[in-house]
Amino acid sequence: MALNEYDVSSLMDITSRPDLVFVKGQGSWLEDNSGKRYLDFIQGWAVNCLGHSAPEMKQALVAQADKLMNPSPAFYNEPSIALSLRLTQASCFDRVFFANSGAEANEGAIKLARKWGRVKRNGAYKIITMDHGFHGRTLATMSASGKPGWGTMFAPQVDGFPKADLNDLASVEALIDDQTVAIMLEPVQGEGGVIPATKAFMQGLRRLADTHNLLLIVDEVQTGMGRCGTMFAYQLSDVVPDIMTLGKGIGGGVPLAALLARQDVCVFSHGDQGGTYNGNPLSTAVGVAVFDALAAPGFLDGVKARAQQLQKGLMTISGKHGMGGERGHGLLRALILDRDDGPAIVEAARTRAPEGLLLNAPRPNLLRFMPALNVTEQEVATMLKQLDELITAVRKG
Repeated sequence: MALNEYDVSSLMDITSRPDLVFVKGQGSWLEDNSGKRYLDFIQGWAVNCLGHSAPEMKQALVAQADKLMNPSPAFYNEPSIALSLRLTQASCFDRVFFANSGAEANEGAIKLARKWGRVKRNGAYKIITMDHGFHGRTLATMSASGKPGWGTMFAPQVDGFPKADLNDLASVEALIDDQTVAIMLEPVQGEGGVIPATKAFMQGLRRLADTHNLLLIVDEVQTGMGRCGTMFAYQLSDVVPDIMTLGKGIGGGVPLAALLARQDVCVFSHGDQGGTYNGNPLSTAVGVAVFDALAAPGFLDGVKARAQQLQKGLMTISGKHGMGGERGHGLLRALILDRDDGPAIVEAARTRAPEGLLLNAPRPNLLRFMPALNVTEQEVATMLKQLDELITAVRKG
């Protein structure tokens, strides 16, 4: 069945989509409307941490749907309480606000920092962010992002987000003034090219924040929930942030995000923050199931083992084809190409027969890998073998 069997005219045209419709998925595999299968190393852009149609998630959805879906965030509900306790006990934070998307969580973090600046810092409001960073698609989070071209797309920008350079502490320090309230960054810049912040840089930011009485905000929408081999990526640097945001993997595929903060930063008054679906029991029940799967004995050891396998395999491919190596943490990794043929490799991978392979090229000279965290050893080996063959074919073609 071709795409022309479907009437897609009612969908707003906001991105270029291939001529296929996905109809089912299981684990690391997707199937389209023609019956073709695809090995998925995108997983909804690091969303499906347990793969497609995870049994733990299905069970939680069905069980909770039989009980209660949404009583309104004006009331407590059991799953949101259970998930908030799990998150705070696993981290350095004391309080949680649940949201529906990473952008919404980051918007909340910006609001919380600005409110803290009004209460504790004489109205300080500027948040130093990083060039090439990515924090979402609302007006404020686009302004906070350092993605090229975003400054004029929906101008005027929201004021107050000076940009520093990742892993350049001096560039951050040079931007601090009396109106600075916080420093915000991704521990690994995902959209920016899978560029990790160094441990020294993260620790230096913590010292700068302490010296100048600033908040340190980590955007872990992509790096959190086991993606980097630890439950949260900030733990790799032995720092204690003041605010953290989560999204993507926290819901494993259902809309769920979170804003976490230390107690002395929680200055919201009643009415400052809210949302119709925030903390709804259907999504947070799934979040509990996802968290428990990630926190199970040995799970993160498996992530680290597959990460080591993927890293070694990508380095072998890089060496064979004269590329620039690989980088990343855990199962958020990138292969640095020696030419701008990333999109061609992605296209060849998807159209490969009889089974396709789903890859991502956030930049023309880069391939990004975000498999399910429970991807198998054989699936990683299969992807690496196919990738090597595809690169060879594209460069001969």
